[in-house]
Amino acid sequence: MENSKYPKFTFTWLGGLTLVVGLFVGTMAVSLFSTFWKVTFKENLELKDWFLMVANSVGFLTAIAFFDFFIVRRTTNKKLNFNLSSVNFYTYLLIFPMMAGMMFIAEFITSLIPTTGPVFGDFYEYFIQLMSQLTDDPVVMIIMTVILAPIFEEIIFRGIIQKGLVNKGIKPWKAIVYASIIFGVVHGNPWQFISAVILGCILGLVYHKTKTLLLPILLHAFNNLSLSLLVLYGKDESFAKVFNVSEWLILAAGLVLFSLFYYLFMKKYKVHYSEI
Repeated sequence: MENSKYPKFTFTWLGGLTLVVGLFVGTMAVSLFSTFWKVTFKENLELKDWFLMVANSVGFLTAIAFFDFFIVRRTTNKKLNFNLSSVNFYTYLLIFPMMAGMMFIAEFITSLIPTTGPVFGDFYEYFIQLMSQLTDDPVVMIIMTVILAPIFEEIIFRGIIQKGLVNKGIKPWKAIVYASIIFGVVHGNPWQFISAVILGCILGLVYHKTKTLLLPILLHAFNNLSLSLLVLYGKDESFAKVFNVSEWLILAAGLVLFSLFYYLFMKKYKVHYSEI
């Protein structure tokens, strides 16, 4: 590892602060540019379908750049770099069904959270309205949720936070859980928090074992694509509602899929990857 091209940085509160500041600077830069454009050309860019996609991308890119410049390069004398290599085909046959199973389980658990009442009712309505804004332009929605979000979010939550915690000496399973909880918190609502934490643990597990960021990116994209198609064509994020089956059937299918392929991936699959 001493001669590895991948920097062995650590993640601390300072790194977290650096990411937050970078995200804020990038978002403010887009906001200021939008204001300048509105004053100069009398056109409100914030009303464009692609504005949210661009704003999020700039924010994420700035956060990653800040972490690279202020943390990684100053502590390791190397630039931020990740293993994005592919793996053998058999690995894909194991991880995608495992991910699908956990998606079903996450849906069942999320369905237990109330969507009505004095505590959750108004919040859920606001959440639904916010999500509906992403479906105005299907092309923009797919690009943002299936391509950009998986890349940026996996770089930050698995590639920076989880990996940095492991490099710091924290046990891998704890690093996976910590990164997944942070991943859930930033989604900002209880329904996505639960599913993000659950699915984040699978993404973190796959990243830890295969040592390539490509796989969690693809799995994240698979999850987001599935949900996007449900919203676009089924008008709901629920597999159970779209296919008109019981949530318990979804749970049963999820438990079978996840248990089987998790066992094959963790117990029977003897290949262990490493960054070189």
